[in-house]
Amino acid sequence: MKRPHWPRRLPIDPYITLLLGTVGVAALLPARGTGADVASGASTAAIAFLFFLYGARLSTREALDGLKHWRLHVTVLACTFVLFPLLGLASRGLVPVFLSDPLYQGLLFCTLVPSTIQSSIAFTSIARGNVPAAICAGSFSSLAGIVVTPLLAAALLGGSVGGFSGDSAVKIVLQLLVPFLAGQFTRRWTGGFVARHRKVLGLVDRGSILLVVYTAFSEGMVQGVWSQVSPGRFGGLLVVEAVLLAVMLALTWYGARGLGFGREDRIAIQFAGSKKSLAAGLPMASVLFGAHASLAVLPLMLFHQMQLMVCAVIAKRRSKDPVPGVTPEDRAAPSRTEAGTATRSG
Repeated sequence: MKRPHWPRRLPIDPYITLLLGTVGVAALLPARGTGADVASGASTAAIAFLFFLYGARLSTREALDGLKHWRLHVTVLACTFVLFPLLGLASRGLVPVFLSDPLYQGLLFCTLVPSTIQSSIAFTSIARGNVPAAICAGSFSSLAGIVVTPLLAAALLGGSVGGFSGDSAVKIVLQLLVPFLAGQFTRRWTGGFVARHRKVLGLVDRGSILLVVYTAFSEGMVQGVWSQVSPGRFGGLLVVEAVLLAVMLALTWYGARGLGFGREDRIAIQFAGSKKSLAAGLPMASVLFGAHASLAVLPLMLFHQMQLMVCAVIAKRRSKDPVPGVTPEDRAAPSRTEAGTATRSG
């Protein structure tokens, strides 16, 4: 038997380093008083602009064409919004041995957010899967999550930390869905500009998320919520999330095979159906959890980095699978040119 080949260096996303640095700044210099109000308003505006860009990027024609592959998209949505939440609910049995109640609430929220877009596409491309399906699946999941995630939060989180109310739903719709639809309606005029300045606007993506992280963790520091996390609890959370990711990777791969999907579709389903979006989850958490948002997003931040590292290894191995009509030289090409995009946050 051949021994598994692991890369010498696991891909640690530099952006995660920036996120951790932002958490450190919030711990040392949290926003207070007027500064907190300014930071909160700026983060709200930044996230609204971020979702406007998402709307401007998504081609309506691509979205309509993607509907033809409806079985794949339904499978990804079921993994994201059914299987994940069920596993999240099952983790309730780990309280209080492995998880504290606030960390469990954050983990459950992590299982409710939509899938990623950028990293799902990049890993699917590296593994030579169905890239158009991954594009549509990630986009549909993100769009559905604007509505489905708050509804699931209302049903499953209820009156727990932060709670959920009609006012929360209105805030999420105004902050996420309305800007997204505005981006779609104005795409005729803004789509070309967004495509030409993709790299520059990518910095806006990342800057928006960093601002939300700073605001959430600042409020958490002021409220003293970080005193609730011990090293033992932190280690328990890492173990639980590792098991959660392993289970979802296995279910998406072997479950897709059982449903009769081919290799390329199975790759798209595995990478789109096993991920959770940091970009979509952070603004929702800030609305739903308020002062406790820092604890709520901690499981999501850890899961995000874990999924990038593990899926990079899987994509590399999948790229070496024998594919009819594809030479070894062709298989090696995308792994060199696209690997750098696989760890973009989404």
